[in-house]
Amino acid sequence: MISVEEALEALFALTRVMETETVPLRRSAGRVLARTVTAQRTQPPFAASSMDGYALRRAEVEPDAMFKVVGEAAAGHRFDGTVKAGQAVRIFTGAPVPEGADFVVIQEDVTRRGNLITLGHRIGDKDNIRPAAADFSAGTAFDAPRILRAADIALLAAMNIAKVPVYRKPVVAIMATGDELVQPGEAPGPDQIIASNSYGLAAQVEALGATARMIPIARDTQESLRRGFELAAGADLILTIGGASVGDHDLVGPVAADLGMEQSFYKVAMRPGKPLMAGRLGKSAMVGLPGNPVSALVCGTIFVAPMIRAMLGLGARPAPRSAMPLGVDMPQGSGREHYMRARIVDGRVIPAQSQDSALLSVLAGADVLAIRPPDASPAAAGDMIEVVAI
Repeated sequence: MISVEEALEALFALTRVMETETVPLRRSAGRVLARTVTAQRTQPPFAASSMDGYALRRAEVEPDAMFKVVGEAAAGHRFDGTVKAGQAVRIFTGAPVPEGADFVVIQEDVTRRGNLITLGHRIGDKDNIRPAAADFSAGTAFDAPRILRAADIALLAAMNIAKVPVYRKPVVAIMATGDELVQPGEAPGPDQIIASNSYGLAAQVEALGATARMIPIARDTQESLRRGFELAAGADLILTIGGASVGDHDLVGPVAADLGMEQSFYKVAMRPGKPLMAGRLGKSAMVGLPGNPVSALVCGTIFVAPMIRAMLGLGARPAPRSAMPLGVDMPQGSGREHYMRARIVDGRVIPAQSQDSALLSVLAGADVLAIRPPDASPAAAGDMIEVVAI
């Protein structure tokens, strides 16, 4: 068996960063920006009023001063003249500040009669003008890589970037194996269960920005497994679920080997998730996940998710960890790194009482995976423990 750290290093060696493609801005949300882009214009492109009011000369601002209104400026419609001494221009939020003006008195501080305004007594020093380039200038860099959020999309739009270079979404083929499995909605036989792992993993990889390709369930025969691998051909990553151990019905490894898989490792010193296999099959990276539902999804969090992030150009790094205090005492650890389903209660980590790797309900009720190193010493409530979000 190898350690989790050694397994991750081997898995990263199997991955490659996806090539780039250009997509319309409208379709770039959630994608990973592949290269730095630069603003195509300045924002704002002119000094603009931040309030509704009157544009005039700062030097003339004083209580009871009177001005003649000589025009109007609105968003999208500038005043073409020049503001001279004793003059003001009615201005609205977002409008270009007229030439000659350098101060906007808000309308609440003005009394207007016809084309004459009189300033009030509570005018402060704020000029109520957004200077040109207050947000960014033409040529300002927007750095890659990054996952594009709503605010990023808005910024790219303001920069007048209509097409965005992003990394191609990795295609992940997911193949559940086993005679005992049927699809959700089907009627299982007396000795069968519903295939849940593949649906959870598909949701997991798609949330990370990959495209899941669901392969029909492969039965416990070499012919069915071969057909499944044929259908998975061309994927960037192939995930098999179950059948990767050493029982009489565990045929994934032998069939993959017959098809030319170059095995990287088999078995990891962790729980759950010990019977993990990985290698390369043609141009595809392949990971053979355990069949137990919790084991498969924990391995998805600890191994598959970092692989996908690496493929999307976000760097080869383990799943992010943070430290939190335990809410209960913990006994001596086992010889394997243990990823325990746990809840966060009042800021403290409470591992579930049952850590059976078949219990999906416990995983669904958990907030984090609490990590105990191999052979960890007993821990007391209040001691810090590392966790991974799920």
